[in-house]
Amino acid sequence: MTKILVDIDEDALAAAQHVLRTRTKKDTVNQALTEVVARINRAQARTDLARLAADGAMDLDLLLDKQNYRPGPGEKRDDVTPKRGGD
Repeated sequence: MTKILVDIDEDALAAAQHVLRTRTKKDTVNQALTEVVARINRAQARTDLARLAADGAMDLDLLLDKQNYRPGPGEKRDDVTPKRGGD
């Protein structure tokens, strides 16, 4: 891990510490950086998925069909027949 000296807005740090429920400044900064990267990656994944769907490379109806979900508690697997493209 790299140790650096950086000026940080104390109010923003306190707010981040509160919402992230972290105890130390170090934990707060590391968690905030992790959260930002994860959020951007999720946004990019959604954009990529939308592009694939728009191009017809992916069947969203298949993904949205709840019969293709894993069975819930008390449901039998043989009650659910997954649909597969081309099979």
